[in-house]
Amino acid sequence: MTTGRHTATELDPSLDDYQLASALVREAGQLALLMRMGGLQGERKTSVSDVVTAADHAAEAYVLEQLRRCRPDDGILGEEGASVAGTSGRTWVIDPVDGTYNFLHGSTYWCSAIALKRDDSSHAADPSVILGAIYQPELDKLWLGGEQRPATLNGERITGPSDASVAELCAATYIHPTWLADPRTAMPWHAAAVSAASLRMFGSGSCDLGRVSDGELGCWFQHSCPEWDWLPGKAIVRAAGGDTAVVQVNGLNWFVAGGPTAVRELSAALTSVPQFA
Repeated sequence: MTTGRHTATELDPSLDDYQLASALVREAGQLALLMRMGGLQGERKTSVSDVVTAADHAAEAYVLEQLRRCRPDDGILGEEGASVAGTSGRTWVIDPVDGTYNFLHGSTYWCSAIALKRDDSSHAADPSVILGAIYQPELDKLWLGGEQRPATLNGERITGPSDASVAELCAATYIHPTWLADPRTAMPWHAAAVSAASLRMFGSGSCDLGRVSDGELGCWFQHSCPEWDWLPGKAIVRAAGGDTAVVQVNGLNWFVAGGPTAVRELSAALTSVPQFA
């Protein structure tokens, strides 16, 4: 496949799902990086920090083309608009560039991510996920894991998140400033934030969740995550022996990941605030 002057690899349909996911995020990430090196401009989506570039679209188009050829019976859902109904009961969920603001402004803290989920409407807020892959190109870090494979970083098995109390851990999170002006979100976020030993806010949920899975970050929480920001990391954290949860507060879903103790404590903190009608 040729995208502008960049040529991406045609993948072999005989690859197993884990090999395919790994190859897809590597190729998509490298394609996006090459396009950034050639010069890019961003277009605003919903705010100055929510942007999209031609690299997002090109990387998603590449993954879409490869999946339609390699897994023609599976569904496909992409952040930038890809939508293919499948017949297999499985759907690939694509985030071609997670952390686009970081990507556009020269930071290394962005990635390409993909998950394979089951089509199960009974778990609409938190679907069952088969596997996830996250690739951070400029650091050459590839996290991979799922139900049939322990979590790895660049092929080496990782030990998973600590089961310490959240009061002893660094929590990664994200909340847009406009949500901090709304008590429905500000109050639960504050309750969870003050329970942690320290906070980090880097701007790429999948990069964060990869680091929760390998213990670099202690735990993570964020509200209203679309599937492409949640499922790749969820699969890997769980494959590393960690825990995940989705809790509802004031009509919004909060997504939590880390060791079992931290997930339990963060969930309790989020739900400890007054509920608004």
